[in-house]
Amino acid sequence: MEKFTQLLQPVADNLYLSALVALIPIVFYLVALAGFKVKGWLTGLLTLLVAIVIACLFFKMPFQFAAFSTLQGMVYGFMPIGWIILTSVFLYKMTVKTGHFDIIRDSITSLTDDRRIQALIIAFSFGAFLEGAAGFGAPVAITASLLVGLGFRPLYAAGVCMIANTAPVAFGAVGAPVTAMDGLATYANGSPIAAAEIAAMIGRQLPLVSIFIPFYLVLIMAGFKKTLEVWPALLVSGGSFAIAQFISSNYMGEQLPDILSSLVSLISIVVLLQFWKPKTTWRFADEKEVDKDAEVTPKHSLKEVLVAWSPFVVLTLIIFIWTMKSSKAFFKTLALNPKVPFIHNNIISSVSGKEIAAVFKLDLVGSIGTAILVAALISKFIIKISWKDAGATFIQTFNEVKIALLTICFVVGFAYIMNASGMSNTLGYALAATGGAFKFLSPALGWIGVFITGSDTSANLLFAKLQQVTASQVGMDPLLAVAANASGGVVGKMISPQSIAVAAAAVGLVGRESDLLKFTVKHSFILLIIVCAIVALQSTRVLGWMIPVHP
Repeated sequence: MEKFTQLLQPVADNLYLSALVALIPIVFYLVALAGFKVKGWLTGLLTLLVAIVIACLFFKMPFQFAAFSTLQGMVYGFMPIGWIILTSVFLYKMTVKTGHFDIIRDSITSLTDDRRIQALIIAFSFGAFLEGAAGFGAPVAITASLLVGLGFRPLYAAGVCMIANTAPVAFGAVGAPVTAMDGLATYANGSPIAAAEIAAMIGRQLPLVSIFIPFYLVLIMAGFKKTLEVWPALLVSGGSFAIAQFISSNYMGEQLPDILSSLVSLISIVVLLQFWKPKTTWRFADEKEVDKDAEVTPKHSLKEVLVAWSPFVVLTLIIFIWTMKSSKAFFKTLALNPKVPFIHNNIISSVSGKEIAAVFKLDLVGSIGTAILVAALISKFIIKISWKDAGATFIQTFNEVKIALLTICFVVGFAYIMNASGMSNTLGYALAATGGAFKFLSPALGWIGVFITGSDTSANLLFAKLQQVTASQVGMDPLLAVAANASGGVVGKMISPQSIAVAAAAVGLVGRESDLLKFTVKHSFILLIIVCAIVALQSTRVLGWMIPVHP
């Protein structure tokens, strides 16, 4: 069969005109979603169709190549990405169904009356845990509701939770944003950049932000003086999280950083509270201070608390087993990787000049989504939910996330057609015109992507290849650039229209979304600048030693 060679500058033989044409699907996506507020799934579908037209009409991609590239992306969107989201939310829903999630909530809220410490425990540590275990908007919605229930003002509750969600987003939904980038970009020698390598690089960026987030949260709430009063809690909360985030991301892959880091942070601050308390119990201005010796009586026995938390303990253990080298080797023998018709080794890259392999990654048994399902089935017997109720919960979960799954499939299909047609390469070469400035601005691409899509996974799928191509043109390490996309994306989550809508609904601020955006937007910019500075320094000798050794 005749091969398709990607064209770098097909429009008037001009790179910048070609880049403008390649930009059309992205601009369409942004305008439709943010400007005209078209529903996410419809925006994804329409953008996909626009991308196919551009690929075929301007970039001379044969239609059958475009169709099967799209199909490859959509299949990958469901397996493994969608499968992870479905099973994660299912596990969480089971704990809600049985009432065990209420016990988890009570076990957290019974520790202290201090609003500063409550924010650290619920918004930061517990929110990160939910992000790692479920993602999908659940963390902000749940934690913000909890804080309002404790007496937080709705605007502060939502805003604080959205800012706290910065630390874990890159590894949310059991590492789905990083898993989505597995092999999507390549090193200079053409070898694919593995998810584990990206995770390690992100784990050398975000801990520098994570250790700062608890201080930043309390500073926003209480001011500098009151923040200093709880410096031991801030250091323990952020420090333990950052250390665990670094270790797990660098030595255990992309699935467990959020879950382990949040648990370490949560346990660490609980232990601290047994030996240390703030001198005064701080509340908001319209609340009264509470005596430091005021005791909060737990509502549940130790056994009840342990049982309530057990599904997430089981989840952690199962994922650990699933990600062991021996397990991966075994699952690899069971995986089905059929070649994609027409396009396997029939597309020639405009960058490397090499053939691009195209296979369906159908590793059902080895998928992390399957590991989560196994954890859910084991947990069924611990939390004592009937097969009937478990089945009903699964169906309910699917009905709740099916539109989101469809949206992801469209977005991933769009990302794949952008890459397969060569449009991403063209945009990357055009962006290289920014020269050295791109080393600082690289995270901003991820920030823009998450702002629009509401998903670090989607942003990574959209821009990972673009980051790699541009990096190769400006002398930036491609691994650093790809990781920067995810790290920059996390600070865009708090201003994403979707995230704001979820948070506003959770705390009763529907109709006041603009107030919430005003609350978070400046913090998003501040944190983006911090991430950009970290990445820029890592692209130089100053922090270049932090980049892992790779091909």
